[in-house]
Amino acid sequence: SGRAGRSPRPRRPPAAQPWGRTGGCGSCWTGRTHRVPLHRSARPVPLFNQNPEVFFLYEPVWHVWQKLYPGDAVSLQGAARDMLSSLYRCDLSVFQLYSTAGAGKNLTTLGIFGAATNKVICSSPLCPAYRKEVVGMVDDRVCKKCPPQRLSRFQEECHKYRTLVIKGVRVFDLAVLAPLMRDPALELKVIHLVRDPRAVASSRIKSRHGLIRESLQVLGGKKEGGGGSDYHALGAMEVICSSMAKTLQTALHPPDWLQGNYLAVRYEDLVVEPIKTLRQVYGFVNLAVSPEMEKFALNMTSGPGYSSKPFVVSARNATQALSAWRTALSFQQIKQVEEYCHQPMALLGYERVGSPEEVKDLSRTFQKCPLGPDYIEELFSLVLRER
Repeated sequence: SGRAGRSPRPRRPPAAQPWGRTGGCGSCWTGRTHRVPLHRSARPVPLFNQNPEVFFLYEPVWHVWQKLYPGDAVSLQGAARDMLSSLYRCDLSVFQLYSTAGAGKNLTTLGIFGAATNKVICSSPLCPAYRKEVVGMVDDRVCKKCPPQRLSRFQEECHKYRTLVIKGVRVFDLAVLAPLMRDPALELKVIHLVRDPRAVASSRIKSRHGLIRESLQVLGGKKEGGGGSDYHALGAMEVICSSMAKTLQTALHPPDWLQGNYLAVRYEDLVVEPIKTLRQVYGFVNLAVSPEMEKFALNMTSGPGYSSKPFVVSARNATQALSAWRTALSFQQIKQVEEYCHQPMALLGYERVGSPEEVKDLSRTFQKCPLGPDYIEELFSLVLRER
């Protein structure tokens, strides 16, 4: 077992079979698990963060983007890959390299992006507030009071786990990961979590002030000028959807390093059928599905309401989460996103809207039926049918 407090696992576990296909990135049970939703979307982060057998890192490449600002998304891909290469080997000293704390100041666990919701950082032995083996959300207000630990101590914990999951939205070209995917010491797999681009756009607009620097880096000088307060948030969708389309095309004709190591998962399928999707994703990485994790996944997708805070992970009502973009975006904004994102939308089974009346008709959905475990094969047949 890789639970905190038990005997450490070997640093170089035996080889294991690679992942399947859905929406994120990861490695199998005995390898390093790399989870990379390539665009901003609703986060199934707790499904890995809460697993007692998983060492989880949330958006570590954020540090690269902050340190090297105003570097754009394309120019920072190499630095992102190098950071991930270190992290998959549990070399967490790389965080110090991209620290913005100032010269002579050592970064601690509490200075890592997402630390206040990281189950390892907030649990024993690093912090007495929680236990990693107990499935359940952590309170960020409690975690912020945890004692700051040296990165070397955090690194020691990393070596106790056989499965390491990294969640990120800042890898825009899947080919950048090829050297890591080919490395037999890492055993990497990719879970690509996708979501209706209109919902992604709605989320970006909601958090546009917090994402202004990121949106500028995504655009990389591609667009200049005004266009309203939502201009950069919507403009970034063209780049994001272009990246998504390229990734899906790569998955349709996978190179040797990606075959069997890629799984695409729609967020909508996750919230509508959480247990089925959880089993599919965990099966891809050879993780056991416990009753506690099934209960947790069900609770996370059937909460009492939809969070209005863009970066808060909480239980939410699935129907509200899926339809929020239909009331948040104007019809003009919806059509703009559809124009930018028509290619990945067609591949992923997201249908365009025809009129403002259709948008308001909440009895109508704009997703085709859940795409099952043979998703890549279904993509092939879908593309052939539409030609």
